[in-house]
Amino acid sequence: MTTAGMSDTTAAQPPASDSVAERTTALLADARALHDAALARLDAGDIRDAAEKAWCATKRAADGLIVARTGEEPAKSPVTTRELNRLAIDNQEIGRLADRYHIVKDALHGDCFYLGFCEPTERTERLIHETVDYIDEVERLAAA
Repeated sequence: MTTAGMSDTTAAQPPASDSVAERTTALLADARALHDAALARLDAGDIRDAAEKAWCATKRAADGLIVARTGEEPAKSPVTTRELNRLAIDNQEIGRLADRYHIVKDALHGDCFYLGFCEPTERTERLIHETVDYIDEVERLAAA
C-alpha cells in the first residue's frame, strides 16, 4: 500500500456521534498502526514510503490531541497545523510537540517523500523511529 494522496486522512473518519474519548482513541490507534507500517517499510528498504507513513502517523496523533482538547477533528492538514499552533500558544509542552510536528512535516513529508531528499538517511531513519515518542507524548497530553 502506498501513501500517495493519504496525507490528509489515512483511515475512515470516526463517526461524529462517537465521544471525544472514543474519537481520540481511534486516531491514536491509527497513528500507532501507521508507525508500525512505517517501520515495516523501512525494514523493506523503502525509506520514502516509510517517511510518509511516519508523517501520517504524526499528523493523526496531532489530530488526536486536537480532538481531545477541542472536541473537533481537523479535516485537512492546514487545519491541523493551525489548531496545533493555537493550542501551543498557552501550553509549552504542546509547543514542543508543534515544533516537532513542523520538523517532521518538512523533513519526512516534504523533503524525503515528495522531493526524494532523504539524506542523511541516518537522520531520516531516526525521525521515523522517534515517531512513537511523539505518539506517546500526545497520549499523555490528551489524557491530561
